[in-house]
Amino acid sequence: MNTLLQRRTLGRWALAGALVLGAAAGTMKPAFAADEAPDVLVKRLSTEVLDTIKADSSIKAGDVNKIMGLVDTKIMPNVNFQRMTASAVGPAWRQATPEQQKRLQDEFKALLVRTYAGALDQVSDQTVTIKPFRGSAADQEVLVRSEIRGRGEPVQLDYRLEKTPGQGYGWKVYNLNVMGVWLVDTYRTQFAQEINSKGIDGLIAALAARNKANAKG
Repeated sequence: MNTLLQRRTLGRWALAGALVLGAAAGTMKPAFAADEAPDVLVKRLSTEVLDTIKADSSIKAGDVNKIMGLVDTKIMPNVNFQRMTASAVGPAWRQATPEQQKRLQDEFKALLVRTYAGALDQVSDQTVTIKPFRGSAADQEVLVRSEIRGRGEPVQLDYRLEKTPGQGYGWKVYNLNVMGVWLVDTYRTQFAQEINSKGIDGLIAALAARNKANAKG
């Protein structure tokens, strides 16, 4: 698989993973979520959301506005997106101003959504299998391993989650592993090259330009 195709495939499954985890969150009570084991949470939401995507033709067709609304209202409560963005940006995040940090989060989210929105039309008969969970009740960070099964070979999709007491949801995702590649690590390499060349503002400008090009496409 060439690098570009591999990147697209990984990104598409990463977005699907984020959608799978987040879109049904609005239906659950915070008290219930706070007591729910992370593997049970991932399994339940994965199943509910795959069913939602399969039933919504506009989401499957890649309606960016609808997907963006889905991300804002349903996914963000289940993701520590600030941590995800900060980790992707790397050490330079600490030197960024609050306004730069906000721009980075906004552009990074738009990049993920717009680049891979078209992948959702591939969702058809997939099901989710959660692998045996090895965490304990005392853990503050855990790994939940899963497989998406459908047509073709099973796709490995793993989640790193952190416990966030007092924030409404017991666990939040901060990284995704798609077929052996951690999403944040992949972007960190790309972002570091831009930061080393043109600084934080250069990275923001590059992300904005890419998002503008994706919107036209």
